[in-house]
Amino acid sequence: MIDTKDKIIEYFNSGIKKNKDLKIGIEHEKFLFDNKKNKRIDYSKIKEMFSSLLEFGWNPIQEKGNIIGLNKEGKNITLEPGNQIELSGEKLNNMHEACAESQDYLFELRQVTKKLGISIVSAGFDPISKLEEIPNNPKQRYKLMTKKMPIEGKLSLDMMYRTCGTQLNIDYNSEQDFIKKFRVVNSIVPISIALFANSSIVEKKQSNYLSYRSKVWQNTSRGGLPKLFFEGLNFEKYSEFVMNFPILFIQEKEKFISGQKYIFKDFMDGKINEINNRLPNKNDLSLHLSTIFTENRLKKYIELRSMDTCGWDCLCAGPAFNVGMLYGNLDEVYELVSKWDENKIINAYIEAPKKGFNTQLMGKDLLYWASTLFKMSKKGLENRDIINKNKKNESLFLNHLQKVIDNKTTNADHMINEFSRSEDLSKLYDK
Repeated sequence: MIDTKDKIIEYFNSGIKKNKDLKIGIEHEKFLFDNKKNKRIDYSKIKEMFSSLLEFGWNPIQEKGNIIGLNKEGKNITLEPGNQIELSGEKLNNMHEACAESQDYLFELRQVTKKLGISIVSAGFDPISKLEEIPNNPKQRYKLMTKKMPIEGKLSLDMMYRTCGTQLNIDYNSEQDFIKKFRVVNSIVPISIALFANSSIVEKKQSNYLSYRSKVWQNTSRGGLPKLFFEGLNFEKYSEFVMNFPILFIQEKEKFISGQKYIFKDFMDGKINEINNRLPNKNDLSLHLSTIFTENRLKKYIELRSMDTCGWDCLCAGPAFNVGMLYGNLDEVYELVSKWDENKIINAYIEAPKKGFNTQLMGKDLLYWASTLFKMSKKGLENRDIINKNKKNESLFLNHLQKVIDNKTTNADHMINEFSRSEDLSKLYDK
C-alpha cells in the first residue's frame, strides 16, 4: 500500500537504472481524417483500422468489450479522446533503434490508412475541425475527463480533442541525476516550444500563434510549468507535490470514479468514502501520476511533453536533440541553464507559443539559445558515438533542426507559408 510519503519516494527510487540500462522511449500522436468527408474519423472507422492492424501482429486491448488500443512486443497504440492515435514505443537503447521503430510503425499504418481511405495529419493542433465536430469514443476515463477538466482550465477540451504531441521518456541513474535532468528539461521548455512549433493553423485560419498547441496546454487543467520545478526538486519534494495534487479519477475495478474533491494524501489517509476508504496501491499511484499534465513529469522515468507533433521526416529530431543533451552532455547543459532566472524562464514559456524564436530569455532570443543547445546536443550525440550499419552516429537525426536554425524557419512557418499561398488544406495531410 502507498500510505506514507516514504513509499512514494521508494517508488521513484525504484526507477533508478545503471548507466548501461538507460533507455529511450518515444510517444507520438497523429490526427486521422476520413478522405471522403474531410472530417476526423469516428470510432467505427477506428475499429476497422485496429482490425486491419491485427494482420501485422498487433493484439487488441479491450475495455468493457470495446477495443481501445493495440499492443505488440512492448509497444502500444492507444486511442486519444478525439480518436487521435498514439504510438507508445518500446524502451530502446539508442536513437537508431527508436527511429527504426517509428518507421516500421509508419509502414504498417500507411498500408491500413490507404486501404481504408484515411489521411494522416502531423500537426500539434487540428488545423481543420471545430471542437463540436470531433467524434468521441467509448474509453471510460474520457467521459469523466470531458465533464471535469474544463472546470479548472478553459481550453482543456481543446487539449483533449484537438492536440497532438511528441513525447520523450528518459531514465535517471541516481536521484542527483534526476535533479539535474529535471532542472534542464524544465528550463528548456520555452526553447522546445519555439523549435518544435507546428500548430499555426486553427479552424482553417492562421491562429496568430506558432504553437497554438502550447497555448492550449497553458490553459489546461492540471498543466503548466510550476515554479517548484526549478527549486532543486528531489524525490521527496516531488512526492509532496504529488500528495497535495488533486485526484482526477480513481479506478475501482472496471469503473472510473471522480476524485476531484480529494488530494492524493486523502487517499493515502483512507478518507475516500466512495471506495470504502481503501488505501492506494502502486497502480493507483501510477494512474495519479499520469493525470498530472505539467510540461514535464516524473513517473519511474522522466517524461518530456513540450513538443508539437512533427511529420515523419522530422519525427526523430526532437528526441535526438534531448538525448544528446541529457544522455551525452548533461553537465555542460546543466551548467548553462542553472544560471537562468526561473521567473524569466516562465515568462519566456508564456510568450513562446506566439513569438517563437523572437521570445527573449536572459537577454538573448530563443533562436540564440536553440542554436547554443543544438551544438551541445550534437556534441553529446558525438560523445555517445553509437553508430548504425552505415557508420553514422545519432547526430544524423539532428539534420532537420540544423535547417530550422540555419533558415530561422520552423514547421509552423512552413505551414503558414503553404496555407497563405493557396489556402489548400490538402497540403496539411501527410504525403
